[in-house]
This record gives sequence, structure tokens and C-alpha cells, in this order.
Amino acid sequence: MSNGDDEAADEAEADAETEADGEEAAESTELSADTLDSRLDEAETALEDAETEGDLDEVEEDLNAIESDLEAADLPEPDEDDEDAEDPRAEFEDRLSDLRDQLEDKRGPYVDDVAAVVEDAEGTITETRWTEDGAADVADAVHAYLEETSDVLDSDLTTGSDDLDVLADSLGQAAQAVEGSALDPDHDAEDIAALLAAAETLADDLEAAEEWDDLTVREQLDHEGFYDDLDPENRKDFPAEWTAIRLYQKQNEPEPVITALETFDSDFMEEYALDALWRMAPEEAFDAINQRAQKRNVRPVEILGKIGDERATDTLHDFIDGDGDPNLQKATLRALGQIGSEESTQPVANRLDADNYEVRSAAARALGLLGDTRAIDPLADVLADDEADEVRASAAWALRQIGTERALDVLGDYSDDRSYIVQAEAEKAV
Repeated sequence: MSNGDDEAADEAEADAETEADGEEAAESTELSADTLDSRLDEAETALEDAETEGDLDEVEEDLNAIESDLEAADLPEPDEDDEDAEDPRAEFEDRLSDLRDQLEDKRGPYVDDVAAVVEDAEGTITETRWTEDGAADVADAVHAYLEETSDVLDSDLTTGSDDLDVLADSLGQAAQAVEGSALDPDHDAEDIAALLAAAETLADDLEAAEEWDDLTVREQLDHEGFYDDLDPENRKDFPAEWTAIRLYQKQNEPEPVITALETFDSDFMEEYALDALWRMAPEEAFDAINQRAQKRNVRPVEILGKIGDERATDTLHDFIDGDGDPNLQKATLRALGQIGSEESTQPVANRLDADNYEVRSAAARALGLLGDTRAIDPLADVLADDEADEVRASAAWALRQIGTERALDVLGDYSDDRSYIVQAEAEKAV
């Protein structure tokens, strides 16, 4: 036989082997798919018949084994060119996932589930601001839950107090009692279900109770007595809140205005309240104003300056760095000068080289208000070197405010300065 005939025979034999391997693989794939399908049917039947947690554990073990075999199974891949082609692996995975969901639904309930709901309710009570009516409803709901839980556990968990903190603490103790009970999910399923139903009813009742945030702004203010000082005539004015703020400002009563500021959801009314607090500048408003100053708005910064509380300095120092809003920087520098903390001297002096001449001028005047003698040298440099006479005039004014002999001596050298304002300040120093 020729070499050509030998090669042809070898090729024919190889083709035959390839075809045989393909048939064997197809048979193996078909068998694997049939086996997986059958095992899933068996697991589904076992799940339907399961009556105890142990039965469910066995089903879960079967599902885990099926999932492991599915990952190793040699299943055909869908035709990528056919959008409607079936994917056997995906179908098995979906079915396996559905059985796992059914398994979880059939488990329990457990005492841990009950305790988790009760602990959430405890947190809801302590973290929520309730209205008067809402607090009463919360108390009723907790008392009802504690009585029902006490009956199921045959243990007195009730309290005679309507104080929300006491009631929340009682719920915490009830959650511990439930979690520590010997109730078994198989033998005590009815008791656990009753406890869970009571806990879920409690959660629903708390959801329905009136919270402070459920009230409108006007209802909140009315509840706080904001409108109490209005007479029948001016209560009709629109908006009544405007009239009330004007009245409290006239009477120098900041607390109602602070309450309104923290309640308003109107930018216009918030601005009006801030204007009133700017005029009164009460120490009581510090926390509310300092919080609003974090947004880098000018008006709260101005109010902080008028209040004069040194606690604001850390916040305000951050506002004068860099090349931000010049108006904010100027307001901040003025506020720091009004507050008068020596800790502000260096941060303020650093702004004497700001690009904006108005910021430099504000920094110089702020140093004068601070009155720290450490500012004399940088102010002297401004007088000598700054190109803007407005800034130099502010430095002259600042030196006169510091008022020490050395500060006045520095200023006295500028009695014939090119700027009339600088001359005037120097003459006053002499």
C-alpha cells in the first residue's frame, strides 16, 4: 500500500474516533442533565414533606450537593447567535435558587427573629421625636406588647410607667427574655409565631404613631407656642411668622426666634429670622448659628461675630484661607476681630497678603480690633509697602486701635503721607 493510502486510512480512523467521542460526550451530557433534574425533583418533594428543622437541614445539604455537582457538570453552552436559545445551566441555577428561597420561607420562626424586631422598636422609640399624641400611642403599643409577651413567656415583663425611656428599656429587657427562652422552633412553633406577631404589631403601631416630623411647620411652631404672643388681629397678618418674629425681636426674646429658625423650611423666613438674631445677637443662639455657619453663608458668620463667643474661632479660621469668596472672607475677618481672641492674630495677619485689596483691608482692621501687639510689625509693613491706600489706611487705623507707645510711634512717621486718611490717623496718634 502506498504512503497516500496509509495517510487516508489514518485520517478515516481519526474521524471515526472523533465521532465516537462526540456521541459519548452527548450521552454523558444528556445523562448529567437528566440526573440533575431528577435530583432537584427529589429535593422539591422532600422540602414539601419536611416538618422539622432537621428535615430542612437535610434538604439544605441535598441542595448544596446539587449545586456543587451543577458547577462540575458538562452541560452544553447556548448558541450565542440564537437569542432564543435555552441555557440548561441557567435553568438549573434558577430552579435551585427558587428551592433555596422556599426553604428559607419554611424555616422558623425563631426567637432571634422576634428579638430583632423588638430591638428595632426599642431604637425607634429612643431615636424619634414624638408629638404628645404620638407619645401616648407609643406607650399604649408598648404596654400591649409587654402584656402579650408576658402571657406567652409566663413572666411579668410589664411596667407601670409611660415614660418613653423606661418603656424602651422594658422592650430591651423583653428582647433579652425572648432570646434567652427555651422555645424550640419545632415544638414551640405556635408560641414563637405568637411572639413574632406581637412584635410585628408593635412595629406597625410605632409606624402609625405621630412623629414630630409628621407635623407641618406651622403645626410645629404652634405646638412650641410660637404664636402665643400674637393677638387675634395681628395673627391674621400674612405671614403670621413674620409678625411674630418682629414682635419677639422688639421684646428681645430670642428663644422663639431660634425655635422658628430651626423649624422653617422657607429660605425667605430663615433669612428673616437670621436678620432678627443679627440685631439681638443672643448667646443662646450660638449653637444654631454656628451650625449654619458651616455652610459658609455670610449672615451666620456676621452673627457669630456679634455674639462674640470664642468657640466660633476654629470654624471661622477655616473660612479665611485661600482665594474663596471675598465677601465671606471679609465678613469672617470682621467677625474674628469682634470676637477678639488672640488665637486669631496669626491667621488674620496671614491675610494681609491676600490678592483682593478689600480682604487685606478687612484683615488689617480685624488686627486693630484684636489689639494684639504682635500685629504691629506686619501692620507697619503694610503701611510701608501696600500699593492700595485703602489698605494702608486700615493698617493706620489698626495701629491707633492697638494704641501702645510703639504702635503710635510707627504711625506717627506717616503724618505727611500721600494718603489723607493715613495722615489723619497719624495726626490722631500724635
